[in-house]
Amino acid sequence: MPRQFGVPESTVDKVYSGDLPMSAYSPFLSPIHSKHVIAVNAAFLIGEWMDLVFFGDGGFYFKNRRELSDFPKIRVSCNPNLKTKSVQGVRFVSRDGKHPHGISSRRNRVSWNGNTGAAAINLAYHLGVKRICLLGFDMKLGEDERQHFHNHYRKGKNRDARKLPFHRHLRGFPMIAQDARKLGLEVLNINPDSAILELPKLELKDVL
Repeated sequence: MPRQFGVPESTVDKVYSGDLPMSAYSPFLSPIHSKHVIAVNAAFLIGEWMDLVFFGDGGFYFKNRRELSDFPKIRVSCNPNLKTKSVQGVRFVSRDGKHPHGISSRRNRVSWNGNTGAAAINLAYHLGVKRICLLGFDMKLGEDERQHFHNHYRKGKNRDARKLPFHRHLRGFPMIAQDARKLGLEVLNINPDSAILELPKLELKDVL
């Protein structure tokens, strides 16, 4: 994702090593500062200009509780365990057990799809958007074998494909594409090298 915005390799390396915070990417992402942006998981650390942060893993909240409390915009989760604990400052949507994959049209429910990024598409639908542009949804390791554009989760490099989550994360996208067509929702994948095959792929310059 940073490379699509022309972020220098030296900056990417320093963010990954921890010598620079993720907010170092923010100036380069100025073309989308005025857009409506849902930050998935740790992406909210890039900048406070994002509209909301969405996360589905309970562990993510507890590991990032301080940073999340400092985030001045909306915080949303679909984690059922957090909801029962009445975590302050976080709004909740329920996971649709009757429609676990795809895009749920039921009010205040999202299809989990096995990962927060895919569930965020459903959240955007409920927020009333008609066009969604996915950034950072490559769903595979980069050429440098990095799993993310940062190292905030500190999982390191992993060459064992059996231990990577991508095959699970990809399962919901055929149903997402199908439901999007039924709902009149345009979902564009702004990741030309993405492993997601069911959604139209465009380059960043095509949508800005």
